[in-house]
Amino acid sequence: MLPYFAFWTLFAFAALGSSRRFSSLSQLVLILLLTFFIGFRDRVGGDWFNYFPRVAAFIGAPLTEVFRQNEFFYALLNWIGGNIGGSIYFVNTVCGLIFSSALVFFCRYQPRPWLALSLAFPYLIMVVAMGYSRQGVAIGLEMVALLALQNGRLFQFLIWIFFASSFHAPVLVLLILPIVIISGSGRSGQFLRLLLLIGSAYGIYSAVIAPEIDYYLRSYIDAEYQSQGAWVRVVLSLIPALVFLVNRRYFQLGINERRTWTLLSLMSVASFILLLAGVSSTAVDRMALYLIPLQLFVGSRIPDIRPLGAESGTWNLILILLSFFVLSIWLLFAANAYAWTPYRNLLFFY
Repeated sequence: MLPYFAFWTLFAFAALGSSRRFSSLSQLVLILLLTFFIGFRDRVGGDWFNYFPRVAAFIGAPLTEVFRQNEFFYALLNWIGGNIGGSIYFVNTVCGLIFSSALVFFCRYQPRPWLALSLAFPYLIMVVAMGYSRQGVAIGLEMVALLALQNGRLFQFLIWIFFASSFHAPVLVLLILPIVIISGSGRSGQFLRLLLLIGSAYGIYSAVIAPEIDYYLRSYIDAEYQSQGAWVRVVLSLIPALVFLVNRRYFQLGINERRTWTLLSLMSVASFILLLAGVSSTAVDRMALYLIPLQLFVGSRIPDIRPLGAESGTWNLILILLSFFVLSIWLLFAANAYAWTPYRNLLFFY
């Protein structure tokens, strides 16, 4: 467990009493450290032994086989790992590099970047990026897409989302976000909304219907694993969503930014209601994954909006301690924590 707490401590100490931006050097160092930590891991993560068959399936296969896959960029990485070299370590390292670069880029644009990174570590980095490689990459690219959307750059948003979908198709559900931002009622605007709805519907199909088909092909253990993860992810995103919705007027946001994060917050509340209503946890979980950026966006702003009148420094400390609490509880008590401990690295930490 020591490597996990060491990494978290690095971020937490930098976040204590600090709202300074990342320097160019610190960004590069962070990306390299996280890529090494995530990409060079060995037999770490809940889905670790499910990755090898993916690489093995492409060994000797023609390159054209890659483009028959829905998540073709992830398939391409597996084809390269199986036929050129590197196996699963190549796949994980490239995924780790993309995720880490996107995460650091997103945190850079938050008011308290180090706090955002501290909040990201216990779950987004450690559990998701190190446990679900392709979903982790898709979430990272989603965060870059959200930055583009809140700045009114629709075309860039679409590019990043489609890139993310080449790793995990359910991310297409986020194509619903620009619908609340697109202005105009002309034919072009209506046509664009229709296209976005179609893309979002496919994302919902991938998240809701496809898992139900796969459910009967999975073992009981896999189903139970998904159920536990769904509740954790939904609740961790529900809390910042409620904080944002209740205190929205205190967040200094532009209109596009406010609409984007309001809709994401409402989606988080809807995910919780769906779980309570007994909807498949696997289906909800696939959508809830893409609500995790709420934790970073809202959390990094709480000290500055000062809920309940507490000082900024007090809230900063509370959030850092909350991050430590989530990290400790998960490592010590999560049913699947054994898959993460001890931390092993291809080069050391055995």
